[in-house]
Amino acid sequence: QVQLVESGGGLVQTGGSLRLSCAASGIIFGLAAMGWYRQAPGKQRDLVATITVASSTGYADSVKGRFTISRDNAKNTVYLQMNSLKPEDTAVYYCAAAKTFGWPRSYDYWGQGTQVNVSS
Repeated sequence: QVQLVESGGGLVQTGGSLRLSCAASGIIFGLAAMGWYRQAPGKQRDLVATITVASSTGYADSVKGRFTISRDNAKNTVYLQMNSLKPEDTAVYYCAAAKTFGWPRSYDYWGQGTQVNVSS
């Protein structure tokens, strides 16, 4: 069974940094596009960042320049480095995997989420 397990969430002050990790198992990680989504209370789940098999990256405008998605295929892990955090970044962050070489139109597998709280 495919499992995506996020870690690294927590409480941080405005302007601080966190690095989220997502460890994948049950998939050929190097053949999966990976993404990070987030969902704030009462809001829809929105795509934050994606990284393709070829390590092309894309970001939501709201996080561009502050967040960096990366992957370590040897560790079957995708990361989201979050810098200059703002209160509006507060959300549950979800890792997702897609069985596609290019840009995902949808994701096939999801993690359980990790909470990020940014205090003002």
